[in-house]
Amino acid sequence: MELKAIVVDDEPLAVDVLKNYIDQIKELHLAKTFSNAIDAYTYVQANHLDIIFLDINMPVLGGLDFLENLKVKPMVVITSAHEEYALKSFELEVIDYLVKPIPFPRFLKAVNRIIELKNPKGDPSQASSEKAHIFIKVDKKKLQKIHLNDILVVESLKDYIRIKTKTDKFIIHKTLGSFTDELPADRFLRIHRSFTIALDKVDAVEGNSLEVDGIRYTIGRSYIDAVKSRILEDLL
Repeated sequence: MELKAIVVDDEPLAVDVLKNYIDQIKELHLAKTFSNAIDAYTYVQANHLDIIFLDINMPVLGGLDFLENLKVKPMVVITSAHEEYALKSFELEVIDYLVKPIPFPRFLKAVNRIIELKNPKGDPSQASSEKAHIFIKVDKKKLQKIHLNDILVVESLKDYIRIKTKTDKFIIHKTLGSFTDELPADRFLRIHRSFTIALDKVDAVEGNSLEVDGIRYTIGRSYIDAVKSRILEDLL
């Protein structure tokens, strides 16, 4: 299957980089390039497309205004030199956000994600993880079953951890690191030496903190770049 794409960017060098990248991926076909969003808008409304690689800062009509006004919306990948528009972009349901200068491996990752979305394999409900629950030891004789979908946050209490679910809290004798290792890495993320969160339970991200179930949690300084990148990726 070949995916039809366009590039919308007013920087010739940036367009050349994307053209070169697209030429190296057999599943992509570059239909056209545009130096402004106005011409691209007319083209997108009149032609079938799979992907738009879209810059944000452009004269007359910016990339985000372009997106907000599209009636027919293919999958969109933002290509921008500015990181501060990422949250707004994901609110407009973009597939990915690539920060210039864009390395080819990062570009390829975005494209592979689109290819997977276009060609889902198997049951999507089983795609993230086969593991649906875990058992924790709550006393000497009792093992408690916890569904992974119910876990909100896991908090370190030195040699113990507190597992917060939608309805309960459990304290068990275990370290946060060892317990996090038992959780599916595609669904849970350590954001601080004291916290591991469920990615799909994140309600908001602001500065160096995020919100889960109405409570704000600090993102550790050494975790912040990886956490923001991962959460923005999973907002889709």
